[in-house]
Amino acid sequence: MRADRLVSLVLLLRRHGRLSATSLARELEVSTRTVLRDVEALSAAGVPVYAERGRHGGFALLPGFRTELTGLNHDEALALLVAGSRRGAQVFGLGSALASAMLKVVDALPEGYRQTAAGAAERLLVDPEIDLLARRSAEEELPDAVVAQVRRAVFAGRRLRIRYEASGSAARWRTVDPIGLVTARGQGYLLARRAGEDRTYRLSRVLAAEELDEPAERPDRVDLDRLWQERSTRFRTGGDQVAVVLRVDPARREELVRTALAVLVEGPDGDRLRMEVTFQDARHAEWALWQLSTGAEALEPQWLRDRVRDRAVAVAGRYGEGSQ
Repeated sequence: MRADRLVSLVLLLRRHGRLSATSLARELEVSTRTVLRDVEALSAAGVPVYAERGRHGGFALLPGFRTELTGLNHDEALALLVAGSRRGAQVFGLGSALASAMLKVVDALPEGYRQTAAGAAERLLVDPEIDLLARRSAEEELPDAVVAQVRRAVFAGRRLRIRYEASGSAARWRTVDPIGLVTARGQGYLLARRAGEDRTYRLSRVLAAEELDEPAERPDRVDLDRLWQERSTRFRTGGDQVAVVLRVDPARREELVRTALAVLVEGPDGDRLRMEVTFQDARHAEWALWQLSTGAEALEPQWLRDRVRDRAVAVAGRYGEGSQ
């Protein structure tokens, strides 16, 4: 724990140039006495920290001092490399600055990590332009042990055995060739191939994972952004999906988006919301509307209105006054 704090102290001084003991204590969430002891420890270890007295004094590093970040482990390095997603950087006009910063991070890594970090970062994509579910969702809490196994297999290029619980199906084991990991609107996904076919797995549905001692069958290089867009397009246009236009009580909106595949259009409609969403098929659409009861009204297509009406009439007849 102290080693991490000493590295943080050096990084703070490198970033700010000069900081008082009080400022360092506040940043590190320790006492000023602890900061003074840490400065002494750094000096004894050969780090050129010096003190400047006076009103604007404090601690600083000698100009030109550069140190390898030997306290940075592999996962921490990867976190830095992917923390600023390309999409966010471009939106704020920081694309070139991000590229420069990432090169400096790689340059500061210990020799053993430097050769593999950039390649591993290529296997991660954070919040791409297009995602499979075009709606915002709460961030998922994923088991660290399971995600660690998946991540190691992705980076090492080894096959992965996962126990996966698909929607509406019992959990079962599958052996896949992992390609990369994607986060989109708080959801995590594993892009893989299984028996030569493209597969996308929701990480929250991976109940267990085992990295196998077999090389994955996958390309040496990958463009995750392009791959994700291709799979998103296939997902949106494939199968027997149904588009439905609804008028929804705002209080029931979250319930609707949790079951719909995607929200295509959304806007105000008096005291309600007018939304166009997609469902997996006709049965899924009818079930979802029935669950919402009077909280939502299907406007289109007409066959869905007819189905929900007929179902309501049948239920009302079954429970009508005097029925046995």
